[in-house]
Amino acid sequence: MLLLFWVLLFVVATCLILLMPALWGKQIYNTYRGARTVNCPETRAPVEVRFDALRAAFTSLSGKPKLRLADCSRWPVHADCGQECIPDAEKSAPIPVVRAALPQKNRICHLPVLLAAAAAWVLGMAWHSEYLFRPQWMNAMNLSKHYTRVLAEMWMPHLLTAAACLLFAYAVSALVAWLGRRTLFSGIQIALSLWVVVVAAIMVATKSEVAPQLMWIEGGYSFLGALLVGAIVGAVPRRVFVKDDE
Repeated sequence: MLLLFWVLLFVVATCLILLMPALWGKQIYNTYRGARTVNCPETRAPVEVRFDALRAAFTSLSGKPKLRLADCSRWPVHADCGQECIPDAEKSAPIPVVRAALPQKNRICHLPVLLAAAAAWVLGMAWHSEYLFRPQWMNAMNLSKHYTRVLAEMWMPHLLTAAACLLFAYAVSALVAWLGRRTLFSGIQIALSLWVVVVAAIMVATKSEVAPQLMWIEGGYSFLGALLVGAIVGAVPRRVFVKDDE
């Protein structure tokens, strides 16, 4: 199997493997977030407590969530209590909170994500074409023209590349929505930061087996692709699709 296939497969598989723990942690976080009303074991009076939802989410990845209080209406005066109310608080339902409508800028816009992934994929097709870096890529991979043509007609490399572009675009969009900074600069900044993490993971996984010429070719494409994805995800939803007031 060609090294490039393994690299793309590694990226896609890593994203899919990390997706399930992330979804599970998010579910646990949502379960234990929010204020709850319980009777204090010391005073027998109602108090309002909050769980450390983030700690519960992280500890749930290795077993049963480890619960502790992050806040209590009797704190900070009685912050040294033994937190005996945790079992009752776990059984108690969170206090309903009336939330305002989520601003458009904090939502993931799927159409710009698809456009960004498609643009990155098209850039990859042009980048690896015979008019740009295909000859250098063939030399780095030690492939003949015939085998390269056969490889280009296969579906698997294109599907893996499209999946990697789509996962990267959604990851950038999720970070942009989470941080609440939907601008051209922030989109590019987040995309490049994520690009550094992905490249570092690939370099660690492949060690020194990648030819320097291939590293420069694929590194240049992925860098420009990250810039393109960050620009589209960061700027297009705000100026074209969402049209917020910022």
